[in-house]
Amino acid sequence: MKILVTGFDPFGGEPINPAIESVKLLPKEIEGAEIIALEIPTVVHKSLQVIQDAVKKYEPDMVLSIGQAGGRSDITVERIGINIDDCRIKDNEGNQPIDEPIFKDGPAAYFVNLPIKAIVEEIRKIGIPASVSNTAGTFVCNHVTYGVRHMLELEGKGRKSGFIHIPYLPQQVVEKVGQPSMALDDIVKGLTAAISAMVKYEEDIKSTGGTIC
Repeated sequence: MKILVTGFDPFGGEPINPAIESVKLLPKEIEGAEIIALEIPTVVHKSLQVIQDAVKKYEPDMVLSIGQAGGRSDITVERIGINIDDCRIKDNEGNQPIDEPIFKDGPAAYFVNLPIKAIVEEIRKIGIPASVSNTAGTFVCNHVTYGVRHMLELEGKGRKSGFIHIPYLPQQVVEKVGQPSMALDDIVKGLTAAISAMVKYEEDIKSTGGTIC
């Protein structure tokens, strides 16, 4: 089994992005699965093209994308990607689509097809906070969540994909008073547990993971 794991480069004026930093530190093999690390640009459409090229090159069974979610305090496993770009800031090449579909011929949304509840449980088992998220935002993270699922659905080979958001690193919040962070080592451990669950669970578990509002 092969799993392609992607991480974004720094964006929004940050000198570092915990997404690619954690992806680079993942083991080369988890639960017998080969891990292929890939840096992707924080740029609409170009990010998807880089992933599509890597899928063609490596023929992975699953694609897991990692992104920074400044302000979140735990590792959050995304449930859904929606077919909209509504970028609050410009991406790394100056693009700022507002209220534009990612794919004009695509459905309104895609649920990811990874075992999200099992992933959350496996991360929590090792003492790292995690939860299910019902919004990947409307910036490049959601763009990739939705866009990768759309590409793989059209391909029709049954590949799985999903997205995980991670908090800031401690060094990123020194001047951001009150913002939560997580140590890089803990992020890497959490992502390793997440990938382990992806390999071990063909079907997701039944456990509560919703929110009231």
